Amino acid sequence: KKKLKISGRELVSVPEQVFGLDQLQILEMSPERESCLRYRMELLPREISHLRNLTCLYVDSNNLKKIPAEIGTLSHLERLTLSNNSLSSLPPEIGALQRLHSLHLANNSLTELPAPLCQLRSLTFLDVSDNKIGTIPSSIRHLEKLETLLLLFNSLESLPKDVCLLRNLHTLWLGNNHLRSLPASFGELVNLDWGYNYCSCNFEGNPLESPPPEVCSRGPEEIRDYFLSLCR
Repeated sequence: KKKLKISGRELVSVPEQVFGLDQLQILEMSPERESCLRYRMELLPREISHLRNLTCLYVDSNNLKKIPAEIGTLSHLERLTLSNNSLSSLPPEIGALQRLHSLHLANNSLTELPAPLCQLRSLTFLDVSDNKIGTIPSSIRHLEKLETLLLLFNSLESLPKDVCLLRNLHTLWLGNNHLRSLPASFGELVNLDWGYNYCSCNFEGNPLESPPPEVCSRGPEEIRDYFLSLCR
């Protein structure tokens, strides 16, 4: 068996038999998004390390409070979804997942962007929306392949200039934070589709000056038009 979906509103743990499926590649233990259900699993067992061939692990909308260090042994993992849980931290070992390109952490209880995430050099999609994140480490610049960064509904008061080194960014959502200004080098994120594609950049719900002069002085003309349109 290469793919397995376990469902049921009473799901509280992973059946032991699953850990004997050493060829398993995709394991899904999340309710359908449309159902508005939430499963009750609080702990991802350490035995998850037995599934060495996993490429996708979906554990959204449970009640996970902790991720075991053994997650770092899943060297083939490419996609990990942990949104809508009760996580306040991540183990340092998550930085060992060098094939991981998509990580979903929205709607947890994180207060900072964990430094080990910046070791994930293959990461192209990172969603940490709706947490309590107040700072972003400067080491985020190491995520050279990052294309999508979602930081909606956090407590960011500033954006480090290192974010502007993520030249592959196509989508950046910063809505509903506490940002008053942006780095002067923000306009160097030339792959953002300013104003023409709403899904590319989002700043609504921030007390930003309109338009931020330090950005308009160096960025493309579209930046000025975009920020002016937000305040009409």
